[in-house]
Amino acid sequence: MRYGDTDAAGVVYYANYLRYFEAARVDALRELGLPIREAESRGVLLPAVSARCEYRRPAFVDDLLWVDMWLDHRGRGSFGFSYEVLRDDELIATGSTRHAVVDRETLRPLRLDGWLAELLERAEERQTAGQ
Repeated sequence: MRYGDTDAAGVVYYANYLRYFEAARVDALRELGLPIREAESRGVLLPAVSARCEYRRPAFVDDLLWVDMWLDHRGRGSFGFSYEVLRDDELIATGSTRHAVVDRETLRPLRLDGWLAELLERAEERQTAGQ
Protein backbone atom coordinates (compact mmCIF):
# COMPACT_ATOMS: atom_id res chain seq x y z
CA MET A 1 0.00 0.00 0.00
CA ARG A 2 1.04 3.52 -0.66
CA TYR A 3 1.70 5.91 2.18
CA GLY A 4 -1.16 8.13 0.95
CA ASP A 5 -3.60 5.23 1.43
CA THR A 6 -2.95 5.12 5.17
CA ASP A 7 -3.99 7.11 8.20
CA ALA A 8 -1.68 8.70 10.79
CA ALA A 9 -1.05 5.27 12.37
CA GLY A 10 0.14 3.78 9.06
CA VAL A 11 -3.01 1.64 8.72
CA VAL A 12 -4.91 1.60 5.42
CA TYR A 13 -7.75 4.11 5.75
CA TYR A 14 -11.08 2.24 5.78
CA ALA A 15 -12.70 4.08 2.85
CA ASN A 16 -9.86 3.08 0.53
CA TYR A 17 -11.15 -0.48 0.42
CA LEU A 18 -14.06 0.74 -1.72
CA ARG A 19 -11.48 2.21 -4.12
CA TYR A 20 -9.73 -1.17 -4.24
CA PHE A 21 -13.06 -2.85 -5.04
CA GLU A 22 -13.63 -0.36 -7.86
CA ALA A 23 -10.16 -0.90 -9.30
CA ALA A 24 -10.71 -4.67 -9.33
CA ARG A 25 -14.12 -4.23 -11.01
CA VAL A 26 -12.83 -1.85 -13.70
CA ASP A 27 -9.83 -4.13 -14.40
CA ALA A 28 -12.12 -7.17 -14.67
CA LEU A 29 -14.40 -5.40 -17.16
CA ARG A 30 -11.36 -4.40 -19.21
CA GLU A 31 -10.08 -8.00 -19.20
CA LEU A 32 -13.50 -9.16 -20.40
CA GLY A 33 -13.22 -6.76 -23.34
CA LEU A 34 -15.34 -3.91 -22.04
CA PRO A 35 -13.42 -0.91 -20.78
CA ILE A 36 -15.78 1.20 -18.68
CA ARG A 37 -15.75 4.00 -21.28
CA GLU A 38 -17.06 1.50 -23.83
CA ALA A 39 -20.13 0.84 -21.70
CA GLU A 40 -20.67 4.58 -21.44
CA SER A 41 -20.28 5.01 -25.20
CA ARG A 42 -23.01 2.37 -25.63
CA GLY A 43 -25.32 4.60 -23.57
CA VAL A 44 -25.15 2.62 -20.34
CA LEU A 45 -24.02 3.60 -16.85
CA LEU A 46 -23.39 1.07 -14.09
CA PRO A 47 -23.66 3.06 -10.85
CA ALA A 48 -23.08 1.47 -7.49
CA VAL A 49 -26.31 1.46 -5.51
CA SER A 50 -24.90 -0.19 -2.41
CA ALA A 51 -21.53 -1.09 -0.94
CA ARG A 52 -20.52 -3.06 2.12
CA CYS A 53 -17.12 -3.75 3.67
CA GLU A 54 -16.12 -5.73 6.74
CA TYR A 55 -12.62 -5.29 8.10
CA ARG A 56 -10.91 -8.38 9.49
CA ARG A 57 -7.27 -7.34 9.91
CA PRO A 58 -5.40 -4.07 9.43
CA ALA A 59 -3.27 -3.53 6.34
CA PHE A 60 -0.19 -1.31 6.52
CA VAL A 61 2.14 0.79 4.37
CA ASP A 62 4.10 -1.44 1.96
CA ASP A 63 1.71 -4.40 2.31
CA LEU A 64 0.99 -6.05 -1.02
CA LEU A 65 -2.74 -6.70 -1.18
CA TRP A 66 -4.70 -8.81 -3.63
CA VAL A 67 -8.40 -8.27 -4.36
CA ASP A 68 -10.31 -11.40 -5.35
CA MET A 69 -13.69 -10.62 -6.92
CA TRP A 70 -16.60 -12.65 -8.26
CA LEU A 71 -20.07 -12.05 -9.62
CA ASP A 72 -22.59 -12.98 -6.93
CA HIS A 73 -25.85 -11.48 -8.17
CA ARG A 74 -27.61 -11.05 -11.48
CA GLY A 75 -31.06 -9.54 -11.57
CA ARG A 76 -33.32 -8.03 -14.22
CA GLY A 77 -31.62 -4.65 -14.10
CA SER A 78 -28.79 -5.06 -11.63
CA PHE A 79 -25.80 -7.17 -10.75
CA GLY A 80 -23.35 -7.44 -7.89
CA PHE A 81 -19.90 -8.56 -6.89
CA SER A 82 -18.32 -9.93 -3.74
CA TYR A 83 -14.72 -9.19 -2.79
CA GLU A 84 -11.98 -10.52 -0.57
CA VAL A 85 -8.87 -8.48 0.15
CA LEU A 86 -5.88 -10.68 0.97
CA ARG A 87 -2.33 -10.19 2.14
CA ASP A 88 -0.64 -13.44 1.15
CA ASP A 89 -3.17 -15.99 2.47
CA GLU A 90 -4.49 -13.73 5.25
CA LEU A 91 -8.00 -12.34 4.86
CA ILE A 92 -7.90 -8.57 5.43
CA ALA A 93 -11.42 -7.51 4.39
CA THR A 94 -14.56 -8.74 2.66
CA GLY A 95 -17.24 -6.79 0.91
CA SER A 96 -19.78 -6.46 -1.84
CA THR A 97 -21.18 -3.93 -4.26
CA ARG A 98 -24.47 -3.84 -6.16
CA HIS A 99 -24.82 -2.00 -9.46
CA ALA A 100 -27.82 -0.78 -11.41
CA VAL A 101 -27.96 -0.69 -15.18
CA VAL A 102 -29.24 2.73 -16.30
CA ASP A 103 -29.57 4.75 -19.47
CA ARG A 104 -26.78 7.31 -19.71
CA GLU A 105 -29.07 10.15 -20.81
CA THR A 106 -32.22 9.58 -18.76
CA LEU A 107 -30.78 7.64 -15.81
CA ARG A 108 -33.78 5.33 -16.10
CA PRO A 109 -33.26 1.65 -15.29
CA LEU A 110 -32.55 -0.74 -18.15
CA ARG A 111 -32.95 -4.50 -18.43
CA LEU A 112 -29.77 -6.48 -18.10
CA ASP A 113 -29.77 -8.10 -21.53
CA GLY A 114 -27.92 -8.14 -24.84
CA TRP A 115 -24.22 -7.37 -24.79
CA LEU A 116 -24.15 -6.70 -21.05
CA ALA A 117 -25.81 -10.03 -20.22
CA GLU A 118 -23.26 -11.75 -22.48
CA LEU A 119 -20.43 -9.97 -20.68
CA LEU A 120 -21.66 -11.15 -17.28
CA GLU A 121 -22.07 -14.69 -18.65
CA ARG A 122 -18.40 -14.60 -19.70
CA ALA A 123 -17.50 -13.41 -16.20
CA GLU A 124 -19.42 -16.34 -14.70
CA GLU A 125 -17.72 -18.77 -17.09
CA ARG A 126 -14.30 -17.49 -16.02
CA GLN A 127 -15.25 -17.94 -12.38
CA THR A 128 -16.40 -21.50 -13.02
CA ALA A 129 -13.19 -22.25 -14.90
CA GLY A 130 -11.20 -20.90 -11.93
CA GLN A 131 -9.57 -18.02 -13.76
